[in-house]
Amino acid sequence: MFDPRPIGIFDSGVGGLTVLDALVRRFPDEGFLYLGDTARVPYGTKSARTVERYSVQVAECLLRRGIKGLVVACNTASALGLGALRAHCPTPVLGVIGPGCRKAASIIATLPHPGRVGVIGTRSTVASGAYPDHLADLDPRIQVYSHPCPMFVPMVEEGWLDHPSVRLIVEESLAELRLKPMDALILGCTHYPLLAPVISEVMGPELTLVDSSSAVAEELSHYIGNVIAPAPPGGEAHHVAFLVTDVADRFKETATRFIAGMDEAIVEMVDL
Repeated sequence: MFDPRPIGIFDSGVGGLTVLDALVRRFPDEGFLYLGDTARVPYGTKSARTVERYSVQVAECLLRRGIKGLVVACNTASALGLGALRAHCPTPVLGVIGPGCRKAASIIATLPHPGRVGVIGTRSTVASGAYPDHLADLDPRIQVYSHPCPMFVPMVEEGWLDHPSVRLIVEESLAELRLKPMDALILGCTHYPLLAPVISEVMGPELTLVDSSSAVAEELSHYIGNVIAPAPPGGEAHHVAFLVTDVADRFKETATRFIAGMDEAIVEMVDL
């Protein structure tokens, strides 16, 4: 059986486009409906109760559009709102924290010593303890160093990827974490892969950066065909629609840094 309905993806802004890009490349026959809650970005400074409420509102909007599954391409929403989303949604819901942790654990498993993993994310994601909890479930020997980087999301949302101040801000944000011995560093926010080149320069090229986008694509491959019916083969390949809650033109301008073809994309504004 086939299901031509799109898979929903949401993030607080443009960061989830890193996940969307990986999914579009992995599943060329599937349609995707992306919602960026740009009116309320960032989620990482909000309380758990507020993030949970926002997440359910976004999911409800996507459900009304007829999605067959939901990917929560936001680490903060995955950390604080995943339980509420799974209780609310009649469709399967996949977050980004579990896949990212499993990818990091697979890297650590190849080492001859107990692994040491760094995690950077928003204040809310780090405060939730979601990453250390998931990693401990996978391997209790893994030592985890968590550190918030609240300046990273605003920089990416503003498109400051090549701004002269970016390296200074990254160096200052990661100064404490650089003193820790680590084997891998999880980019615990979907905005952060856009800063990966600078993060790698600051932390050193020998440190493995873990981007959950490819891990989410791998896990979604197990959902499609088992939990979610696949789209008919040979359909409208790479059909992607975009929704935002504020400033569509600005979203489109910034999104060109994340995903190809955004120049011609139609971005619709919605109220939640």
